[in-house]
Amino acid sequence: MNSQVTQDRHKIFTHWVNQYGDALYSWAFHKTNDESIAQDLVQETFAGAYQNLDGFNKTSSPETWLFGILRNKIVDHYRQSAKANTSSLHALDDTSLWFDEDDRWKKEYRPEPWEGSEVNLLDDPEFDSIFTHCVDELPVSWSTCIRLKYLGEKQTEEICQELEITATNLWQILHRAKLHLRNCLERNWFKA
Repeated sequence: MNSQVTQDRHKIFTHWVNQYGDALYSWAFHKTNDESIAQDLVQETFAGAYQNLDGFNKTSSPETWLFGILRNKIVDHYRQSAKANTSSLHALDDTSLWFDEDDRWKKEYRPEPWEGSEVNLLDDPEFDSIFTHCVDELPVSWSTCIRLKYLGEKQTEEICQELEITATNLWQILHRAKLHLRNCLERNWFKA
């Protein structure tokens, strides 16, 4: 590659980093809720984009292309996290944690009804902070499934393929994760 082409590539890429870096970081942080992971994912996104700059066919905007790369990096991150913690996926077959010998809810896990509220809780920064804390308390494989399904808005088939689990296993993970989230929210928000 000649010097002028290298300079032009560098100029274009520097412009993209300056123009889209903050938006990419915000989205990565929203999806991971971890500053260092979000920073790493954005760096990996830009590194991948720079290496494949010739592959950018300009049928989409640079922003769309970069967000597509970042989306794949986020999915890869959660896939690796889930694979590293497969022991907690297999532990899901043991339902004795939530149910007694008669297959009834144990008292400490029995959901309690919540009273209605006119305020949209998701718009409340304090609630959002507690909710994030509760998601972070989950085993990594559980929080990965919750994030992919509800924050990443992935379809069941996509999640199962990415994490290499069955739909039944995903349903169990999501069900149990939601129960833990509910319990955590009851302790830290509704009864606080």
